[in-house]
Amino acid sequence: MTLREATKTAPGLTAFQRLRVRWEPGEWSRDASAITVLTAVLLIVGLVMSFSASFVDGAQVGDTFGVFRRQLMWAGVGVVAFAVVVRLDHRIWRNLSWPLLAIALVGLILVLVPGVGITRYGSTRWLGYPPLVVQPSEIAKLAVLLWLADVLHRKRPTDGSVHRLEHLLIPALPVLGLLAGLVLLQPDLGTTILLALIVGAILWVEGLPGRMVAGCVLAAGAAIGVLAAVAPYRVARVTGWLHPEADPLGTGYQLIQSRLALGSGGVFGVGLGSSRGKWNFIPNPETDFIFAILGEELGLVGAAFVLALFAALFYVGLRVAYTCADGFGRTVAFAVTAWIAGQALINIGTVTGLLPITGVTLPLVSVGGSSLVTSLVALGILVSIARHPAPTPVPGAHR
Repeated sequence: MTLREATKTAPGLTAFQRLRVRWEPGEWSRDASAITVLTAVLLIVGLVMSFSASFVDGAQVGDTFGVFRRQLMWAGVGVVAFAVVVRLDHRIWRNLSWPLLAIALVGLILVLVPGVGITRYGSTRWLGYPPLVVQPSEIAKLAVLLWLADVLHRKRPTDGSVHRLEHLLIPALPVLGLLAGLVLLQPDLGTTILLALIVGAILWVEGLPGRMVAGCVLAAGAAIGVLAAVAPYRVARVTGWLHPEADPLGTGYQLIQSRLALGSGGVFGVGLGSSRGKWNFIPNPETDFIFAILGEELGLVGAAFVLALFAALFYVGLRVAYTCADGFGRTVAFAVTAWIAGQALINIGTVTGLLPITGVTLPLVSVGGSSLVTSLVALGILVSIARHPAPTPVPGAHR
C-alpha cells in the first residue's frame, strides 16, 4: 500500500507524512516525458542562441560572456525549480496561488515607486540589484493563472452544470483590470495582452459561451487599439509595422533589419555565430528579436525546428488538459499551454512582421531571467498534472 492510499484509511497522519503525500510522484507518463524533453530542447536552444546573439554587445562593454552567464545562472535556478515542481502534487498550488498573487501585486506596486523600480528601454518593470533583478509582471502571469483556476474550481457547481456567467466574470475581470492597470503604468502593453490571453483561456475552458468569448476578443482588440492610439510611441510602432519602408531609419528600422536577417539566412542559415544582424543592426537581438538571429544563423530549417517544438508542446499540453480528471488541473493545463504557445506566436509574429512590435519575449529562448524561471515553473506544473491524471484525496487540500 502506498502512502497516498494509506491516507484514505489513516486520517491521523503526522505533519511529515502529510508532506510526503504532497511529494509522492506519480508515474512518468508519455505526456510528462514529452513535455520534459521538449522543454529541455528549447532551453538548450535558448542558451546557445543567447550567447550567439549577445556576445557582440557584450564584447563592446568588455564582458563577452556577461549576458550568457546571467542567463545560465537563471537557467540553473529554473531547472531546479522545474525539478521540484514536477514532484509536487499540482493541487498544492491551489493554496499557494493566493500568496503568490499577493507577492505579484506588491511587486507591481513597488515597481512604480520612484527610486525603487529599475528603468530600462523607457519602461520601469524590474526590482532588485543587478544581476539579481526580477520582473514582477512575469510572476503576475503565473499567479493570476493559478489563482483564477482555484477560485473557479471552488465555485464550480457540484451538480455538473456549467458556471453562471457572473461566477465567471466577477472574480476574473476585477483582478485582470487591477493587474493590467498596474502593468500598463510601467508601461508594458505586451504583458497586458498576455494577461488577458491567460484569463480569456481560463474563462473559455471553464464554460464562457462562444458569443461572449468573441465579444471579449473584440472588446480587447478595441481597448488595445485605444491604448495604442493614445501613446505616441505605440502609434509609431503601428505605423512602422504597416509601412516600415516609409521610415527605414526610424520606426520601420527594426522590422526591416529583422526581415533582412531572416531572408539572408536562406534554407540552412549563414552558420551558428555568423549573424550580421547582431552587429548593431537589430536592436535587442538577444531578447525580443532573438528569433531573427536564429533564423539568420540556422536558416529556415532551424526556424521551422523551433516552431515544431512549440507546436508539439501545444499539442501535448492540450492532450494533458483533455485527459486530466480534476477540474483545477484541467484548467491550469489548458491555460499554461495557451500562455506558452500564445506568447511564442506573438513573439514570432512581431519578428516576421505579421504583428506589431509588442516587446514580448520568446519563451525559454529569449534572454530574461524572470521570464525563463516562470516559464519553467509553469511547464513543471504541466508535467506534474500529466503525472497525476486521476484525482486522489490529499490531506489538508481544499475541495
